[in-house]
Amino acid sequence: MPASPAAAPLDWTDRVLELQIGPIAHGGHCVARHEGRVVFVRHALPGERVRAVVTEDAGGSFCRADAIGVLDAHPDRVEPACPWARAGGCGGCDLQHATPAAQRALKAEVVREQLRRLAGLDTDVTVAELPGGTLGWRSRVRLAVDAEGRAGLRAHRSHDVLPIADCPIAPPGLLGPVLAHPSAPGAEIEVAQDVDGRRHVDGRPGPVVQRAAGREWLLSPGVFWQVHPALPDALADVVSEWAAAPHGGIGWDLYGGVGLFAAVLAGQVGPEGRVTVVESSRRAVEDGRAALADLPQVDWRVGRVERLLGGLGERPDVVVADPPRKGLGGALVRALTAVAPARVIHVACDPAALARDIALFGDCGYRLAGLRAFDAFPMTHHVECVALLLPVSA
Repeated sequence: MPASPAAAPLDWTDRVLELQIGPIAHGGHCVARHEGRVVFVRHALPGERVRAVVTEDAGGSFCRADAIGVLDAHPDRVEPACPWARAGGCGGCDLQHATPAAQRALKAEVVREQLRRLAGLDTDVTVAELPGGTLGWRSRVRLAVDAEGRAGLRAHRSHDVLPIADCPIAPPGLLGPVLAHPSAPGAEIEVAQDVDGRRHVDGRPGPVVQRAAGREWLLSPGVFWQVHPALPDALADVVSEWAAAPHGGIGWDLYGGVGLFAAVLAGQVGPEGRVTVVESSRRAVEDGRAALADLPQVDWRVGRVERLLGGLGERPDVVVADPPRKGLGGALVRALTAVAPARVIHVACDPAALARDIALFGDCGYRLAGLRAFDAFPMTHHVECVALLLPVSA
């Protein structure tokens, strides 16, 4: 008997669905269900009924869609500030269609759900507003250039370049002069505004001036600094509150960048103490050394944390870790907890990675003792979190 023909792969691409929208999910979309499949829907809000067009479908248990019509609107729905914050539009902003308070509530729910699902913790979460409002905050923007030399922003989950006229989450006037002139096709252009309001295009002219924690940094092109101007001070304040490093004590600042947190720790341990910064970017270390030249208790190590951790010396009183988006991971968490620091402060820009790391710390005898979250990326789904981890016996 001949074999039955294999079923054709399911593909709903370009199909328009009427959906009842469920909860917010990590990644800037909400969850809906249709004919037994999960549909991740952008530009919708929980509880709404929408028409959505399917934008991606690999034929598995889920597909992706974009809301193109709202049949029953959430009470916190608003008109987006940008015409590109829509179906088929820019990939940067996920939540312009919600009030600022609703955006923060949605992000808090995402952090709660990640902690519940990945770390088994039921934790109250409040996402704090930062000064400056939801527009004009993004001090650094990377533009892409299309084949015709027009600079713009990339479409969602695409390499296509949208030839925007401006971006409302960037400071007023920052991008206009760059967008108005043709650029080399296929190039990328970084545009930044420093603390004194000066525009820097691809690192010109001169170093980017930034200030936080009562100090000034002169940053080389490409050296990392938080894009929200209020976030460095907010994070430094939390580290100052939670570190509690004793005078003469030892602190580690892992993935330390230019030493923002090292400056805070150095003030606590004093000249008799020691703060070790580990950072893989040589340029960041050079800029940090210059900015913290008056703090001889700060010791700089250039290299990957994974390679240098075992040679940092005696047990630290406090560790501050600000890893990349993927988090610390099992090997690093085990190595850190093996040296038994009195406290660990974990800074994270991805709530799922943070929750996974917190679960790993729990397996190694550390508990979540504090959590702060900041709306450092308004209009987007991103949220910045800081976690305090203490030994279970503490």
